[in-house]
Amino acid sequence: MRISLAAILALSFTFSYSQQNDTLPAPATVKLNEVVLSAKVIFGSKFEAKNRTGSAYYISPKEIKKFNYTDINRTLRSVPGVNVYEEDGFGLRPNISLRGTSPERSAKISVMEDGVLIAPAPYSAPAAYYFPTIARMEAVEILKGSSQVQYGPFTTGGAINMISTEVPDDFSAFVNSSYGSFQSGRVHAQLGDSQKNFGYAVEYLNYNSNGFKNLTSGGDTGFDKNDLVAKFLVKTNPTAKVGQELELKFQYSDEDSDETYLGLTQDDFNRSPFERYASSQVDRMTTEHTQIMLTHTLKFSDYFRITSTAYRNDFSRNWYKLDYVTLNGEREGISGLLASPVDFAPYLDVIRGTVDSPDDALGVKANNRDYLSTGVQTKLDLHWTDKTFFHDFELGLRYHYDEEDRFQWVDGYAISNDGQMRLTSAGVPGTNANRISDARAFAAFALYKLKYKELTVTPGLRYENITLGRMNYGTEDPDRVGTNIAERENKVDVFIPGIGLNYNFEKLSVFGGVHKGFSPPSNQEGQEPEESINYEVGSRFSFGNFSGEIVGFYNDYSNLLGSDLAATGGTGSLEQFNAGEVRVQGLEVLLNYNLLPNSSKLILPLTLGYTLTDTEFQNSFGSEDDLWGEVNAGDELPYIAKHQFNGSLSLEHDDYEIHLSGRFNGEFRTEAGSGSIPENELVDSNFIFDLAGKYHFNKNISLTTNIINMFDETYAVARVPAGLRPGHPFGIYGGIELRY
Repeated sequence: MRISLAAILALSFTFSYSQQNDTLPAPATVKLNEVVLSAKVIFGSKFEAKNRTGSAYYISPKEIKKFNYTDINRTLRSVPGVNVYEEDGFGLRPNISLRGTSPERSAKISVMEDGVLIAPAPYSAPAAYYFPTIARMEAVEILKGSSQVQYGPFTTGGAINMISTEVPDDFSAFVNSSYGSFQSGRVHAQLGDSQKNFGYAVEYLNYNSNGFKNLTSGGDTGFDKNDLVAKFLVKTNPTAKVGQELELKFQYSDEDSDETYLGLTQDDFNRSPFERYASSQVDRMTTEHTQIMLTHTLKFSDYFRITSTAYRNDFSRNWYKLDYVTLNGEREGISGLLASPVDFAPYLDVIRGTVDSPDDALGVKANNRDYLSTGVQTKLDLHWTDKTFFHDFELGLRYHYDEEDRFQWVDGYAISNDGQMRLTSAGVPGTNANRISDARAFAAFALYKLKYKELTVTPGLRYENITLGRMNYGTEDPDRVGTNIAERENKVDVFIPGIGLNYNFEKLSVFGGVHKGFSPPSNQEGQEPEESINYEVGSRFSFGNFSGEIVGFYNDYSNLLGSDLAATGGTGSLEQFNAGEVRVQGLEVLLNYNLLPNSSKLILPLTLGYTLTDTEFQNSFGSEDDLWGEVNAGDELPYIAKHQFNGSLSLEHDDYEIHLSGRFNGEFRTEAGSGSIPENELVDSNFIFDLAGKYHFNKNISLTTNIINMFDETYAVARVPAGLRPGHPFGIYGGIELRY
């Protein structure tokens, strides 16, 4: 798709800005003048998050820097309503759920960076094999509830917006370097400045590790990631009648990781949880990601702004990994082998590398894919007041195109009884999967906020018009001559309404809302989208040094869609299937208290969070061949922990700071079911503590330390993609931070 600069500047789109407020506890309600926010943010501060008509959470720059995580899973665990399960222990490929949505590859939530959809192909292939690096983010916004109709296409659970480092107001430079367990290192550097009409920011991040797993055949099990971001801003004089800004953002990242889909059987995990089978020795993920964004802002006043953003994201990846084992002409996928090790004992001997296998016994698939996501979006934001009411009207438009190009092949390997693999036949690119899936989508929304005294009402309406297509060249046409193309197309046209309310009392506020949940279907002809009606009611409160939030939610699915993902033990076709009617309900609790309210030198904030997520299928369907197994009415959804708890305690002084966090993740099942969870479908609960500290020599130099899993808990995080996988063991990291 080609977009001219004139077309870009003819459209516009905006959000809002307000000052950050990290003080804990914070007032439940504060009266300030309304302003138009920055285009890159959803709400931009803790104040805005606390005063929305829907549930929202803002992870501030200060909170992000407490632990200096590079793992998005560990960062998000502090947020009520967020359910994640890990995969690799480093957060390279997160599986995130908001309010009980299917977590696999974060495919059922709207993930954005600076207000732009960032999944590789958010409509046609939303499974997030690319996820922005949390270590380079300035803040993270998590939006749930009715007002999320502004953001789509996924409106059931919510939206996550990652805010990258902004162009600074004054010259600043920053370097953070650390090193620690498993030969893990990180270098993070930033440089930026602003003048009257020009500003810039340049940022580089590298983090790497040899990995904490042990290949029986030798070799690393880690990764090496690079991230580069550059922003250039030009703007009119501050005295200009109509202010204008034009910002160009360029981002590049790459990854080379020795990662695999192959986990362990239950017996092998119990014996040696950090082992990796010899047959995964050539498994490797390589990726490259680029983003270009051009944003133009017209600021007519503090109360009227129009901003236009054109964007293009390119992502290429090849995950070269063991897919199946063939013996005596019988092929078995690795997921099934590890789920039934007794039935497939000869196959497991090959996987472990304890026997001499025939040629081509190991099928290693090159999951080679290219993604494109591009579009232009606009939003108009207008505020005005009269003697009685405050009005805020937002109108947004977006045209978007994305595609996934699969061009895959399979190589054959043999393995000897010393655990070494050798290539026995090279596959031809395009002979395994050879197809292009695409999506064209027009989205629009209107949101109106009306404030009368202490009451705020926010009705909104979103519209999505989506055309999803697929062109399959077939495995017999790797040159894509087009001799036997199979095409299909599916169209969706939907309105997504929502309304939220908030009422402020002196010490607390009460809010609630109802909205339609929606997730696009696949390109299968005639397939219906996922739809639900979602309700929430909650209260935010502040009494002295104690503040918090309690929210109850109820999601009533009329048509839940499951996806055939290799990441969850499926075939990887991405075909969706109807899971019927489902009920998801829960409770989110967040409590803050300062244990030293009268101290002038020390702050001792305590934060506690709890999430209850209760799920239930309302109908029976399927068979043992389906991804979720045989489903009966009353069964629970898989991969969703019912109970989650997190707590953090910090001691903060001008010269030093110490932060302790603890996270309890309840057990969850890997197939739909009810009652006690069978051992072969259970991922047990865990309680993990992390510790971080800083010592400030002065305002320019600090020493840092981080301890991950400080009590060295050994625990499983998942049974997918194939077999049990361990969480990060005890790790300690130290570093230095320089600022100017």
